[in-house]
Amino acid sequence: MAAPAQSRFVAQLKRYYALYTGGFIGFVVLLSIFEQMGMPNKMLGYIFLGATVLLYAGIGILSRTSDVAEYYVAGRRVPAFFNGMAVGADWMSAASFIGLAGTLYLSGYDGLAFVLGWTGGFVLVALLLAPYLRKFGQYTIPDFLGARYGGRIPRTIGVFAAILCSFTYVIAQIYGVGLITSRFTGLDFGTGVFVGLGSILVCSFLGGMRAVTWTQVAQYVILIVAYMIPVIWLSVKHTGNPVPQVAYGYVLQKVTAREQALNDPATPDGAREAEVRAILKQREKTIEDELQALEVGGAAYLAEEKGKLVKVAAELKGKRDADPKAVAAADKAVAEFPADVEAARKAWRAAAETDRAKAAPIAAHAEPFAGPDQATRDKKRKNFLALVLCLMVGTAALPHILMRFYTTPTVREARQSVFWALFFISLLYITAPALAVLAKYDVYTLLVGSSFSELPSWVSAWASVDKSLMSVTDINHDGIVQLAEVNIGGDLIVLATPEIAGLPYVVTALVAAGGLAAALSTADGLMLTISNSLSHDVYYKMIDPRAPTGRRLFIAKALLLAVAVFAAYITSLKPGHILFLVGAAFSLAASAFFPALALGVFWKRANRAGAVLGMIGGLAVCMYYMYMTYPFFGVNAPLWWDISPIASGMFGMLAGFVGVIVGSLLTAAPGKEMQELVDHVRYPYLESDSKDRIA
Repeated sequence: MAAPAQSRFVAQLKRYYALYTGGFIGFVVLLSIFEQMGMPNKMLGYIFLGATVLLYAGIGILSRTSDVAEYYVAGRRVPAFFNGMAVGADWMSAASFIGLAGTLYLSGYDGLAFVLGWTGGFVLVALLLAPYLRKFGQYTIPDFLGARYGGRIPRTIGVFAAILCSFTYVIAQIYGVGLITSRFTGLDFGTGVFVGLGSILVCSFLGGMRAVTWTQVAQYVILIVAYMIPVIWLSVKHTGNPVPQVAYGYVLQKVTAREQALNDPATPDGAREAEVRAILKQREKTIEDELQALEVGGAAYLAEEKGKLVKVAAELKGKRDADPKAVAAADKAVAEFPADVEAARKAWRAAAETDRAKAAPIAAHAEPFAGPDQATRDKKRKNFLALVLCLMVGTAALPHILMRFYTTPTVREARQSVFWALFFISLLYITAPALAVLAKYDVYTLLVGSSFSELPSWVSAWASVDKSLMSVTDINHDGIVQLAEVNIGGDLIVLATPEIAGLPYVVTALVAAGGLAAALSTADGLMLTISNSLSHDVYYKMIDPRAPTGRRLFIAKALLLAVAVFAAYITSLKPGHILFLVGAAFSLAASAFFPALALGVFWKRANRAGAVLGMIGGLAVCMYYMYMTYPFFGVNAPLWWDISPIASGMFGMLAGFVGVIVGSLLTAAPGKEMQELVDHVRYPYLESDSKDRIA
């Protein structure tokens, strides 16, 4: 695109999005007025979610295209500033918006591994990959692998790995969409997943990367406004300071003091906590005894225990004055009793671990690698460093992020857009620790110590969505809520913080709209990565290279629809919590792509055999370790060097580098033309930015 035309295009974008941002803020103010006038909360939620989804749909319809370059890379005319904003939205998924502050809430200092890994990863993107891939001038990551290493095998492996990483990642986003939709519309989770799916398809289905790009810019504005408003509000409420990053230290001191009081049996609150923990310890011991009896007695013991529950239920039903709640509880105990020995073993072990964790003293939020002994602290430190490395390398290898740098007009703007992306992402990431501490202080002071008879409405509302996210049980029957009696899932914290703090409901609806924007923006990019890999790299490059444009785009859209429906079905089964699914995607990307991409740019000796061996070996090692150690699969094999399955990429990445290096050294070097191509890609400023050597 000529420079004057590009300048006019950029000026037009700035004007449009300035008007859009002002209009959105005005929309929030208007709904605040409606709330003060008495508009029902449910209606506010419907308006917020409905208006934002219609907005995204409108952008998708206006951006529809039948041009291949527009569909795959937005015509390569997205300015650095706006591409950085789109990358920020594409990047800050449900894991960042919903899961990050929740992880920091639950893990304290140890949760900072996600902040360090994800932000540090963009440094690797800027230094090692983004400008060089843009100079290469292709549409997808498998395109680079196919052209750099030659032949269909590297491209095919790249397609498989891109689909695997993106599919794992997109499940987490659709889970977030289902969570928000079900909470704020009253639909059950499974239905909410499929309703939210329609929102995801509207943009990517009609206009591909062009529609997704301009929608993601709009979504970034919504998600960052939605994230910042409640944090600033809470910061002012607790400290009078509107800068939450500055207020963080003061509130952390108050949280630490509250933790010490709850851990001290000499204080009234600490005495009640100690009573509950003693009950939990006894309950854990009872379960452990049952597990030992199960190992000895097997199915006969299980049948005997179930018989006791059936007898109790029958006796209650036989009493005329039986408490209906007690009868219902007895029937529920019979219905939920494990069906076989393996199910009982799994369920009882999980219950024992839960009770053991709740019975432990509260870990200080600010203490790094907290644990009862040095071995535990060393294990946590090791996993912290492994996770940081996995997330950094995985960030630099995720296909849906790297694809965004194909959309800039020049190599220089690709590098600049990494800076803008890191800037926009940091706005949220440096705020998340403050949000976690502010939310924890409100839970410690507003919920803990309150009466069970006066529990706030948000507790039952979230419990109805998913009891693993929110449940409060009066374990010692004193009618007072203790911290050990509260179960809060990390995925709940951000969405429920406005309700916990008693903020106006319009802020709650705004946060839900922001979470939806974060999940939708990333899901759009992931869906597009999957469908483009199948339609472009498999269908067009391997099956029918002469396919006309119309057929190529039809295939892309049909595959997009099929993948979306399948992903929604898998999500409805709840295969894991958001942050683990996202972490798994990073490990898979680090194992499959990073060695082949980095060495493909910086080592001319890397060849096809090395790339194939490295990608297959890295992916196989990572998947094997994940399958053997992640509890969802039920294998429960011993950990390697105590590394958690979320950091499986540690082993896969090492195997990938070894595979590429050894495979390349044992076989013939690439030809002279390929080595010259690597030189051309590695030094992106040797030739004009406007010309790509490979079309």
